[in-house]
Amino acid sequence: MNQKFKESLFKGSRDHQHKRRSLSVAIVMIITAATLISAPISVAGAQTAANSQKTLRIGYFPNITHSQAVIGLNNGDFQKTLGENVSVETVRFNAGPSAIESLLADRIDVTYIGPNPAINGYLLSNGEDVRVISGASSGGASFVVRNDSGINSVSDLGGKKFASPQLGNTQDVALRKYLVENGFNTVDKGGNVTLLPIANADILTVFLKGEIDGAWVPEPWATRLVQEADGKVFLDERDLWPNGKFVTGNIIVRTDYLRDNPDVIKRLLQAHVDETLWINKDMTDAVKEFNTQLDRITGQKIDPQVLSNAYSNLEITYDPLKLTLYKSANDAYDLGFIEKGKERPNLSGIYDTKLLDEVLAEKGLPLIDGEDRGATSTNRTSGGDAVADIVA
Repeated sequence: MNQKFKESLFKGSRDHQHKRRSLSVAIVMIITAATLISAPISVAGAQTAANSQKTLRIGYFPNITHSQAVIGLNNGDFQKTLGENVSVETVRFNAGPSAIESLLADRIDVTYIGPNPAINGYLLSNGEDVRVISGASSGGASFVVRNDSGINSVSDLGGKKFASPQLGNTQDVALRKYLVENGFNTVDKGGNVTLLPIANADILTVFLKGEIDGAWVPEPWATRLVQEADGKVFLDERDLWPNGKFVTGNIIVRTDYLRDNPDVIKRLLQAHVDETLWINKDMTDAVKEFNTQLDRITGQKIDPQVLSNAYSNLEITYDPLKLTLYKSANDAYDLGFIEKGKERPNLSGIYDTKLLDEVLAEKGLPLIDGEDRGATSTNRTSGGDAVADIVA
């Protein structure tokens, strides 16, 4: 939050009049010198401000969709770019709602997060307290079914039981929207398809036991269902989006922290972009480094082959893919997960990519602002409401 620094320059008394006179002379000399050499004084002042100690409290999930944070926050890369005057405190989350709660309660300043929780946080604060400042990942979600489920085409989905990681989360909304668009409804809506919200680790367990027919899950869980539980990819979600791109992870910030600490946020984005470029340049080393840091913070590793295959199904990026978030919001609204009973929400102010563009410009990379790249149409290939509805 805001910090107020007060400096006491002098406390005089009648017994120290000569000190007052000396100080007055000194002040006149300083002002005169400042007038003559104002540029050096200004630079010194700027350096003092830049070197003042600040704190950045940042959240992330131990997921590959937050790879930049998992790697960069734990191997020192981010700290090097942020500098010695920024004290970094990290908080790990397992679900979007808890991350949003912490952000809005001023327990963290920034967090990596999925698109739907970001939307919810923006709406909960009436568009005042949350801004998306960068993308983190795209893709990396699939609808996986058991090989013995009897599901070979869309017409086979009726009467089946599926799982998603959390009610109303990004994959849950995608699965429900897909079912509706193909003529199916869930049991609670009078249909014959059962959907169960189950944590990713538990999805693997019930999948192995044959207690569900399939699940719509993010990586690396989709790959694990295939390689460890005799599953098959029924649908790669990338096939539903123009150019195969859709937002999976973003970075969001509290607006007051962004306003008061633009220098810190810019350096964070520099670190984030650098980590993104490194991951994409050397994916083999990135897989190893991710596993090393994951083991360091959780005490667990992912099978290298599973991890490598999982990475091949998603893209690590700093592009927020704006239109795809608007489309996800449309889907969530249509399904009654956001603003139920209210008008379709206005998300036109959710992005602030000015600092990201400054970083990209300094690196000679294409800018983001005004470019809704990755989604050249307002709809998925299977249809849906126009994005214009939600940003109007």
